[in-house]
Amino acid sequence: MEITYASSSHRDLPTISASSSSSLGSSMPNRPVKTIPLQHPNTTSSSSSPLAQAMFSRWTAKIKRTTPSQWIDTFLPCYRWIRTYKWREYLQPDLMAGLTVGIMLVPQAMSYAKLAGLHPIYGLYTGFIPIFVYAIFGSSRQLAIGPVALVSLLVSNVLGGMDLSDELYTELAILLAFMVGIMECIMAFLRLGWLIRFISHSVISGFTTASAIVIALSQAKYFLGYDVVRSSKIVPLIKSIISGAHKFSWPPFVMGSCILAILLVMKHLGKSRKQFRFLRPAGPFTAVVLGTVFVKMFHPSSISLVGDIPQGLPSFSIPKKFEYAKSLIPTAMLITGVAILESVGIAKALAAKNGYELDSSQELFGLGLANILGSFFSAYPSTGSFSRSAVNNDSGAKTGLAGIVAGTIMGCSLLFLTPLFEYIPQCGLAAIVISAVMGLVDYDEAIFLWHVDKKDFVLWIITSTTTLFLGIEIGVLVGVGVSLAFVIHESANPHIAVLGRLPGTTVYRNIQQYPEAYTYNGIVIVRIDAPIYFANISFIKDRLREYEADVDKSARHGPEVERIHFLILEMSPITYIDSSAVQALKDLHQEYKSRILRSVLPNPNQRCSAEP
Repeated sequence: MEITYASSSHRDLPTISASSSSSLGSSMPNRPVKTIPLQHPNTTSSSSSPLAQAMFSRWTAKIKRTTPSQWIDTFLPCYRWIRTYKWREYLQPDLMAGLTVGIMLVPQAMSYAKLAGLHPIYGLYTGFIPIFVYAIFGSSRQLAIGPVALVSLLVSNVLGGMDLSDELYTELAILLAFMVGIMECIMAFLRLGWLIRFISHSVISGFTTASAIVIALSQAKYFLGYDVVRSSKIVPLIKSIISGAHKFSWPPFVMGSCILAILLVMKHLGKSRKQFRFLRPAGPFTAVVLGTVFVKMFHPSSISLVGDIPQGLPSFSIPKKFEYAKSLIPTAMLITGVAILESVGIAKALAAKNGYELDSSQELFGLGLANILGSFFSAYPSTGSFSRSAVNNDSGAKTGLAGIVAGTIMGCSLLFLTPLFEYIPQCGLAAIVISAVMGLVDYDEAIFLWHVDKKDFVLWIITSTTTLFLGIEIGVLVGVGVSLAFVIHESANPHIAVLGRLPGTTVYRNIQQYPEAYTYNGIVIVRIDAPIYFANISFIKDRLREYEADVDKSARHGPEVERIHFLILEMSPITYIDSSAVQALKDLHQEYKSRILRSVLPNPNQRCSAEP
């Protein structure tokens, strides 16, 4: 049996090892001892050079190992499913899923364009070209991209606060799509998707819940029959609704409420009963058809209609008004973050469910390219949709062909059906938006967080409240800021456990978790469950002094002693120690030495011990 010990930085290690063996021989069986020297940094050479060389060599080796087929897979992810496409097995479900999502997308696209403050035609454009681009360059086979409620609200929020003509408003919305696409591509090339991990799920849930409430209130004007101020804050919206109550009109309210009720019933039946699954995607289409038929039959003058929609496919044009780009950068960054969180999160879940791997960087590149090329054809920012992606997957989509079919339906609608869209009531489109965002009100998550983690619940409340009352940008910034503050607090105050020996074993465990574990008089064994660095070393030193002064004596073994003689710091969980922590530990060691208290650091992590 071989025992491994960590040694001090002594040069004559063989002599020490031999003397240790001879001294231990009288008291215990002679067993081979392996001594691991600490690796000292080479001060004559730069520590970054070997690391850079290793990274470069790994990169070049990876390139050499890449086959032509793998290069095609990298730049054209659609090649992965094209070369393995099973026509008899996949074609029918792909066609059905694409047809279902396409029928759902057409009315939703017009509704979300209105939410963004744009003419409905731009919603149709956004649901056309980006779908084809993503089907070729995106890595998810079930993700349905296009206009979504949250991004539409962000576009409306920033552009609505600027005094712009309708033409300039539209140009800036298209420019935003171009900027978002550029940012997504940059993040893909630099593999910066990990930055989004710092936005916790509690922040996202609180943000989407508050945004859903704001979106629903912003659509109230189409139900009430009078204008409501455009704002991303709940107080101005409510004030505007109340102040204009004398202009209330019954016909749009009754029609909008009836359409909303139909949508909610169809959605509920589609989710709860398998045999009625087709009702869920058919809801928006049914709402549009019923509203249009009613308007054509009765010609109500008090119900506002969508109006004339240009017929034909979008023409190619390069985004303009780049002089406004600087002022749009914060909004583009926010939209990029929201788009990544929505799309990549959904895409990863769908990929795991369908048994294939998804590359986050490739996903970002596909989304970015879809937005860039979409902006050349008058599209505003697009991303993956929760509802349409779920419908696409539930309808049996196997590959990106389903997205191509949905895009084809959108193209046919632009070519042949736009004259029929003229008579769609605006309250019907508003009902589609409200029905879609009601699923984003995640109060179940708040209840879950209350029972599981009060800190995350507080974060949820802070994010949702600030988003509702102070606006979207401030809400996100506050939520992310508080989330990072929690992370920093946890990192600066790591968990530290006193270890005790389990009876009848040589295993040591946390005495708080295992009350039966016992300790020894005069010895404190401590485990730090985190890396040690400049931010937490002071906290660790304070806790070690506390353990030295006040240790539970109720379950101690061994002879009685007046003070602590050994402090053992279990090093195996510690993966990193920076220079500040090394110096602090040296100072602590000298302090203990002056008080005739020995400190021992067993089982150093290999990575930790190799650090300078």
